[in-house]
Amino acid sequence: MHTGTVLCGFLLLLPLLLPADMAEEEKVPLEVITDSSPCSATCGLGVKTQTLCLLKDSKTAMEENVSKNANKDVSQKCRVQKATCADSWQCGLRTITVTSGERVEIDCLGEVMEAMGRFTWRVSWRYARGIISSDDSLFDRWEAPLLDRVVLDPVREEDAGTYRCDVQDTSYRRVKRAYWGVRVLPAGVVNLDYHSSLTQWEVTESPENLGVLHLATGRVLLHAMVISFILTSLWVGLLCLYRTLRQRRRDKSNKTREINFQ
Repeated sequence: MHTGTVLCGFLLLLPLLLPADMAEEEKVPLEVITDSSPCSATCGLGVKTQTLCLLKDSKTAMEENVSKNANKDVSQKCRVQKATCADSWQCGLRTITVTSGERVEIDCLGEVMEAMGRFTWRVSWRYARGIISSDDSLFDRWEAPLLDRVVLDPVREEDAGTYRCDVQDTSYRRVKRAYWGVRVLPAGVVNLDYHSSLTQWEVTESPENLGVLHLATGRVLLHAMVISFILTSLWVGLLCLYRTLRQRRRDKSNKTREINFQ
């Protein structure tokens, strides 16, 4: 009786004495990445989309090399997830030219904030007033109420300068540093921007605008011809009047000489 009780207790405790890996090895699902999109950003934080599929035999996959028979061992049960990526944490300097009174928004995280959440990163801002430079010794701390972005609405001339964004993950590892140089022009000043001027020139050369341009050019030429004709006629009239007055003066002078001679 005593021996039977001990045996029953040993059998009940046997699952607890076995390693957890042996008991749950077949129950743990194992996933592999079958497809991954490129990183959405060439520098700093980005997002990529990954496709993960379950393996048919997790136990065999843990003992052998899955890459040899990856296509055969992957099941049709898959899911899609978004993961962060960073090829390089240095993003360099970008410049923005705006007019005083406009709205300026500098977004440091963008789609990463939407995909991964607000409290996944530690963001800090610095500002160099009145200059555009990437010299870190010129920057002072800048408090951004929205943390992930700087909003200047409306932007003023004294807001011009360089804004620097630093992003760290939860392990305080730097994953992004970017600079934005903001030029603020007074209202009414022409922006001498080559790209915008080129865009306006391309718009001017569109077929619709070319027809309007040709019509305006024809009107200008017509007006120029009319003005030239009027000026020419006036000049010819003055010349004829001058010759007539000169001839009359000569005739009068000749008559006076004849009378005096008689």
